[in-house]
Amino acid sequence: MAKITLTNLAHSYFNNPNHDNDYALKPLNHEWTDGTAYALLGPSGCGKTTLLNLISGLLTPSKGKILFDGNDVTDLKTAARNIAQVFQFPVIYDTMTVRENLSFPLKNRGMKKDYIEKRVKEVADAISLNDILDKKASGLTADIKQKISLGRGLVREDVSAILFDEPLTVIDPHMKWQLRTQIKEVHKNLGHTMIYVTHDQTEALTFADKVIVMFEGEVLQIASAAELFERPAHTFVGYFIGSPGMNILPVSIEEDNAVLGSHNIMLDAKYKKLTGKIELGIRPEFVTITNDPFALPVTIDKVEDVGHYKIARARFQDHPLNIILNECDEIKSATTHVIFDKKKINIYQNDWRVEP
Repeated sequence: MAKITLTNLAHSYFNNPNHDNDYALKPLNHEWTDGTAYALLGPSGCGKTTLLNLISGLLTPSKGKILFDGNDVTDLKTAARNIAQVFQFPVIYDTMTVRENLSFPLKNRGMKKDYIEKRVKEVADAISLNDILDKKASGLTADIKQKISLGRGLVREDVSAILFDEPLTVIDPHMKWQLRTQIKEVHKNLGHTMIYVTHDQTEALTFADKVIVMFEGEVLQIASAAELFERPAHTFVGYFIGSPGMNILPVSIEEDNAVLGSHNIMLDAKYKKLTGKIELGIRPEFVTITNDPFALPVTIDKVEDVGHYKIARARFQDHPLNIILNECDEIKSATTHVIFDKKKINIYQNDWRVEP
């Protein structure tokens, strides 16, 4: 297990980067705690796999340093970093049995036979492979092979970190849910530093202690699921986390009052004078339809029933507004009014959250 420190780390695939846009990973400074499970979350092309490959040693950074427990590993090859990796597609030996695949990383390091047998059984039990330990890998399905690949990544107890690069891509949807739970349980029992790359927010939020949200090569926020939901540090985080994401509306701020068009929305705290692009963020869960004629008037365009709740797609003038409704709620008119839970409002200046 290791504490991972990233110091002014940045990477470009160009030989002579001149501008911020030339960097696939823009400069960042972060310290990741020993024994914590992290998820790198963001859309395709945001830099999360680049960051993972820098940590693993598959890439050498254009600038900056990477430290494991204070030791500089920036120029070390992958094999010298004492990490385990699980890739998007299975990396196993088809000619070996499941048991032989799981034990291979331990045999390769000269571990004793009794320890290998004990450790293989523990991992096989943890990810439900114990019934097929003596089957050849060649005849197994792609999702079972990926489970074996996961097991190979988890079997070593002495690693500095375990890195997962979208490991559940080829997994059956029902098995995905099971494996996420199992990996989380393994982390709880072993306490490895784990870094998990995904574009799926459900995977990230259910797996990780801390989620690292990335966009266009920049780390926007590192936080728990609750913090990302309630206090997104950036408007992209608010939009990307949640289904639907946070409503973002242009406003001006006058202390504890947000002015939206010709309407006033009372805030829970006072703000200093703000300039630039000022926006109000409110989750659809915290928007409520009301009979109060002095509340914010909106037009309901449609209502989508998604099972255990409904989503009202509304708009205030030209600004879209999503509202989460209870399954039993009925909307009787296309024109109605809404109120915002003022304790759940976030204010943004040039896309970044402003403290009251």
